Amino acid sequence: MLMNVEKLSSWYGKTQILRDISFELKQGQCVCVLGRNGVGKTTLMRSLMGLCDRTTGSIRMLGDEVVDVPTYERCKHGIGYIPQGRQIFGKFTVRENILLGSFARADGKTEVPELCLSLFPYLAENLDRRAGLLSGGQQQQLAIARALAVNPRMLLLDEPTEGIQPNIVAEIGHKLKMLNKEMGITLILTEQHIKVARALSDAFLMMDNGRIVAHGSIDELTDEMVEKHMTV
Repeated sequence: MLMNVEKLSSWYGKTQILRDISFELKQGQCVCVLGRNGVGKTTLMRSLMGLCDRTTGSIRMLGDEVVDVPTYERCKHGIGYIPQGRQIFGKFTVRENILLGSFARADGKTEVPELCLSLFPYLAENLDRRAGLLSGGQQQQLAIARALAVNPRMLLLDEPTEGIQPNIVAEIGHKLKMLNKEMGITLILTEQHIKVARALSDAFLMMDNGRIVAHGSIDELTDEMVEKHMTV
């Protein structure tokens, strides 16, 4: 098992957001975290990365307990993170943004991986362009490339298609499927687009009010379940 999460609870200040979250993740899986806005999906991703004020419970990565391990050490365990809103550094070049990811590699290499260049040709052709000049879709590609520079076993993607044109959504979906199915990189993504979730995922976790209220293979995600837990 790649990751085991047991009774994970998280707080921002004195406010509890996550309540006793438990799930398992196999190497090579793609799991989509679903639910309305504000139910704790982003907090779950941040908790897995060690970015919340307080977290209790257990997060095991290949058997190693990491719930109290700093974020940079979790990266060295093989976790790459693409946050909501991308959070690229606009004044840095494409190359510099990617290299920032490489500083968390377990092997100490600081280089732009060939995978990033082959996966995203536009980035390869514009390594010295300021990242702030890229379109939203190009910035999302850059955020994924930066996470890949960690040399991850697993990628956490928080709303990877948010605010992106439909044709770019399809392209990013294709790249993620390639990383998952052809290269064996495990994916956890939060997503509002059910069509994208069904196309990419093997399994789902449905969240409501900081808890997992349903889970299963993606084939078990019914329209009734979507209606109950995702419509406003």
